[in-house]
Amino acid sequence: MTNGFRERLAKGRRAMAHLIHVWHERNGWSHKVLPALADSLDLGRVHNSQISNLRNGKLASPGPEVFLALAQINNVLYQGIPEIRDHLNSDYPDLLKVLLDSSIPLVDDDEKPLSAGDLFEIFIGLRPLPSSFDWFIEEQEAAMLSAALSDYLCNKRSWRQCREEVMAAYPVQKLPRRERFAAVMAGLRDYTAEELDGELLDLFATHRKISSCELLRADDFLENLRSRALHLSELDKVESL
Repeated sequence: MTNGFRERLAKGRRAMAHLIHVWHERNGWSHKVLPALADSLDLGRVHNSQISNLRNGKLASPGPEVFLALAQINNVLYQGIPEIRDHLNSDYPDLLKVLLDSSIPLVDDDEKPLSAGDLFEIFIGLRPLPSSFDWFIEEQEAAMLSAALSDYLCNKRSWRQCREEVMAAYPVQKLPRRERFAAVMAGLRDYTAEELDGELLDLFATHRKISSCELLRADDFLENLRSRALHLSELDKVESL
């Protein structure tokens, strides 16, 4: 029983770390954004170090105020930036600019914002992650998936042949992310597992714009990408014989 209890807590801590880092990756935030928003709107106290340690799975026992602050921040983001625009524009213009670029909230499978109770239950392993955050791409497979991505999205054409079409379909407007995506597609670098976790919904959206194959869920896209990566790996083995 003890091992099961400890295993559940460890799994919950990993799930929370995954949730926090994917949340940051999808929005392109630094770990300072959430504490700054909590402070600017008096939503509770959460420190930069707490966000960093949650993201790395190193915060063993956060207090209730951490879950409360994160939930209140999340609810504000769910309500929309127009609700807080005037306040931030007058006193926190830099923070407003970051949030206007991207401010995706954490939602459950019914598209409702995660509450403090939801976050706590995820942390202690009593509640699964929302399906849109439940990828768990491992570091050792990230390079293989990156290599398969261009072959998959370009449908075996060269990057030069499909670049314009794929870049037009990629929905992200932030220049650093567009440049990173183009570099991965060109084979100049690989995504890390953390980056892929954060990119997956946008990569899925790109696929849906340019493909006649009707996939309904992002996890189906991920499984197809894994199959393509495995196929390419097997071809490489055959060619090396």
